[in-house]
Amino acid sequence: MNPDASLAALRERYGPRYRWLLLLSLMVGTMASIMSSTVVNVAIPGISHYFVIDQGRAQWVSSGFMVAMTASMLTTPWLLARFGYRRVYAATMLMLMAGGIVGGLATNYSIVLAARVAEGLAAGIVQPIPAIVILRGFGREEQGRAGGIFGMGVVLAPAIGPSIGGVLVDLFGWRSIFFMVVPFCLLSLWLAFRFVPDTAPGGGAAERTSALDWRGLALGSAGTLLLLNGLVELRRGGATSWMLLPGAALALAAFIAWQRRLQARGGEPLMNLRLFGYRTFAMGSIVAFIYGTALFGSTYLLPMYMQVALGLSPSYVGTILLPAGIVLAVTIPLAGRLADRQPGHVLVSAGLGLLALSFALMVTVQSGRQIALLVAWAVLGRIGLGFVLSSLNLSAMRALDKDLITYGASTINFVRMLGGACGVSLCGIVLEWRIAAHGDSLAIVPTSPERLAAFHETFWMLAALCGLALAAAWQLRERPQSGQPARS
Repeated sequence: MNPDASLAALRERYGPRYRWLLLLSLMVGTMASIMSSTVVNVAIPGISHYFVIDQGRAQWVSSGFMVAMTASMLTTPWLLARFGYRRVYAATMLMLMAGGIVGGLATNYSIVLAARVAEGLAAGIVQPIPAIVILRGFGREEQGRAGGIFGMGVVLAPAIGPSIGGVLVDLFGWRSIFFMVVPFCLLSLWLAFRFVPDTAPGGGAAERTSALDWRGLALGSAGTLLLLNGLVELRRGGATSWMLLPGAALALAAFIAWQRRLQARGGEPLMNLRLFGYRTFAMGSIVAFIYGTALFGSTYLLPMYMQVALGLSPSYVGTILLPAGIVLAVTIPLAGRLADRQPGHVLVSAGLGLLALSFALMVTVQSGRQIALLVAWAVLGRIGLGFVLSSLNLSAMRALDKDLITYGASTINFVRMLGGACGVSLCGIVLEWRIAAHGDSLAIVPTSPERLAAFHETFWMLAALCGLALAAAWQLRERPQSGQPARS
């Protein structure tokens, strides 16, 4: 370990502002990873045309990224303990940049897909790290503020990424999308070698010698892949879904059983099951899964609702959603400051309540002429989203022992992403079921009252999911002796 790059040395060199410099360094890399996950969607038609493949196969440049990202999140605790913050962070940025360059230069679709998987692996590893730093490097009175500032920066990536990406595709073609992450990665690498310590979480030397839980990683990855494929097939009406979904359940059950067995034998599992002995973390995981389902599902449903049910143009949809994005960016730091002074369960519950209300109120929009209502309900939902984003991780993980924080950050991110992956397919399945029940079809171009009703019923489903999460969110309130596991 380089003494000049230790956590203690960097704190001494930069003083009290060091923790903010470290957070800024991590924010740039996280923005790059999130941007790479969202911006590629605008390039899928171009990729499909260039390689002469159907949309379903081209969609795997997005799906492959999601599977790799979700599975690799669980490896973050082991990697940080074994190699330290700086090596892990720098390696993920190099992998993300290499994936962008290789994907942008590829002349074979298989290489493009492999590059996207590499980018997904890097994105999954890096995303839990900021939560670990916030909980370990900031005092309790500053954690909400730090999370809010970090969240505001990260939200900008999916907000501006697709817009910039669309311009790049129009001007330079689909390959330009892959190169978007390169400047962010270069900047993050420069910051990493200035401000990111080479120590492991806790400030000690990175020296863990236990092997990575490869069996757990294989079972978790297989379960995630089978689940996502099964949901896609279920949505298409494919018969193979009835084999894939039970396979996913078996793989995930085997994963949990193996984690329990490995932990009992004194090994280092990917997912430390001691986490779920803490009531706040167990409830927070339930909230994270349902919240991920509702959030990602609505991200798919809302633009489709505006175009297919209300007959608005894609460019107009982007304009309508812009105020909601701006409000979200403003809400997150404000909610973060509140998180330092108000109980987390109150803020998470309030956020979920506003999100549920925004979904329920969508039924009042009966035509594309009611733009003011549409913007108002979208803004209301983004205010709720800002409250949840700023408070959920802190509320779920504040009670954890220090040695469990790295596991908690990777696990709750994994659970949220798993819920998000399910949310898109769930909304698609429910929407198509309700459209068919009303005797309509998306193959028919003109909209109809029946189609509008089907969308409204799907929004009601999302509102009900948020209501279900509210019950778990109220259990996030801290009780006396919250530092100890509260087992039920």
